[in-house]
Amino acid sequence: MSPREALHRFFGYDDFRPLQEEIIVSVLSGRDTLALMPTGGGKSICFQVPTLVIADENPDKRLCLVITPLIALMKDQVENLLARGIQAAAVYTGMSYDKQRVALDNCLYGPYHFLYCSPERLESEEFRKRLAELPIGLIAVDEAHCISQWGYDFRPSYLKIADVRSLLPGVPVLALTATATPKTIEDIQVRLGFAKKNVLRKSFHRENLQYIVRRTDKKYEQIAHILSRVAGSAIVYVRNRKRAEELSTWLNAQSSATPLSDFYHAGLTTKERNEKQQAWKEGRTRVIVATNAFGMGIDKPDVRVVIHHDLPSSIESYYQEAGRAGRDGLTAFAVLLFNEKEDKAKAHKRIGDNYPPKEFVEKVYHKTCDFLQVGAGSGWGHTFTLHMDQLCQVMRLPVLQTYSALHLLTQAGYFHFEEEHETQPRVRINVPRHQLGEYNLSREQAEMLDHLMRHYTGIHTDLQYIREADQSENHQLLVSLAQRGIITYIPRAVGCSLTFTRERETDIYLSPAVYEDRQKMFAEQMQAMVEYAEQNQFCREQVLLSYFGETEMLPCGHCDVCRAMSHLQ
Repeated sequence: MSPREALHRFFGYDDFRPLQEEIIVSVLSGRDTLALMPTGGGKSICFQVPTLVIADENPDKRLCLVITPLIALMKDQVENLLARGIQAAAVYTGMSYDKQRVALDNCLYGPYHFLYCSPERLESEEFRKRLAELPIGLIAVDEAHCISQWGYDFRPSYLKIADVRSLLPGVPVLALTATATPKTIEDIQVRLGFAKKNVLRKSFHRENLQYIVRRTDKKYEQIAHILSRVAGSAIVYVRNRKRAEELSTWLNAQSSATPLSDFYHAGLTTKERNEKQQAWKEGRTRVIVATNAFGMGIDKPDVRVVIHHDLPSSIESYYQEAGRAGRDGLTAFAVLLFNEKEDKAKAHKRIGDNYPPKEFVEKVYHKTCDFLQVGAGSGWGHTFTLHMDQLCQVMRLPVLQTYSALHLLTQAGYFHFEEEHETQPRVRINVPRHQLGEYNLSREQAEMLDHLMRHYTGIHTDLQYIREADQSENHQLLVSLAQRGIITYIPRAVGCSLTFTRERETDIYLSPAVYEDRQKMFAEQMQAMVEYAEQNQFCREQVLLSYFGETEMLPCGHCDVCRAMSHLQ
């Protein structure tokens, strides 16, 4: 089966988009490949098609391991593949042990072609052993910039990918990213152990996308004005959740359309996020006001305008978020609102918020351990649900800097901190089986305990993830058992997750690579973003593309700077 036959048979397309076929040919030749494609460029086809071709020729290499940090994207892609009759599975943080085991068994024994996993799974020795048994013929690394310390979204868990390569000798890697500077491109290939440098890239030029910076001290009114002038779907990016909710409410008060807008952020439940996202995708909501939690993996082609209320932290993140406009190839706008005095002051403050003093980071480490009741020499391997509002209130810590400190401690390897996500329900039975008869249990309570003991091994020694059905149908019953101390019950909730990757230590050390180097890099990225906003002499797109190493582009002719220049001539 040829790549073109696979494309038509499984995905219904007659032809590849630009660069896709070159990437697929490189992968099928067994070469490690780094592919740079703009947001919406069709990255998934680049590993899905070659996997199906390889599987047709060699069933012993029928599986592609897809590493991505985006759980929502994993689920979407698995559902899409299943709908096309292609077997796929996903393993990620929060899944029960039984579900993970079944997924891996299916990939080993069944006609499965794709296994999606989060990079954190690679830190599990047991998971790595299972990977070595699987018929893997390709490793696809999505959001590959996360492996580079020079990338704008560095994640230490990505460094484990190199270890996985040693378990799967001869298996090529396809690394994919939408945004990478020349320095990051070099770093990705080194850290992934490329046998030979091999970069395939598509120009970051977007013919149909018009970049505009609007200077204003009345940003809400400017957003309303833009939305009144540009018809169609829109995204408005803001820095925090409170602003998302406030701005959405304000926009709805200005319009008779119902609903004109809705808000989206990581503090919502999965159900709420899915409902809001679906309403926007279907056009029932025109505008989504969101933090940067929104948009990854969202492929809505007819977004006509993306507005940034606040300065993003880097050119990379701005380009990626702005690039969600106009994927259908029709005219679209990326508008950045800029209040020079306020935004420059906020940018400077953000550096301090993201990199608080080392003494403060160490204080957060010990106060978090105390809050979770983790003593010296203990904690390794344990996962806790961490409610940040409670931690900061009880321990008297400032919220923004505490978030940053926890991320720095993650990069330093003390634990893995994951911001707001939906945790699955967990239960541990505290009373030995032979002593349960001493409790005056109701029939329902006794049946519930018997059900838990039959279906969840190890439930007397450790907290076990339980099926959602077991929780949703028996929540009050579980609460009643927990109130009597018979079980420990942690319901499903939206919160932060913190997993200790080593025992609690007396002193912590933040290396220059974790702190000083990254603080300097963050300040430089923030400064580049400020300079992009405040300059009015050079074409906006030329400034963006030169940041990514493209220096041969002509002025776009339709950004705000180009338009101003043409009026002066």
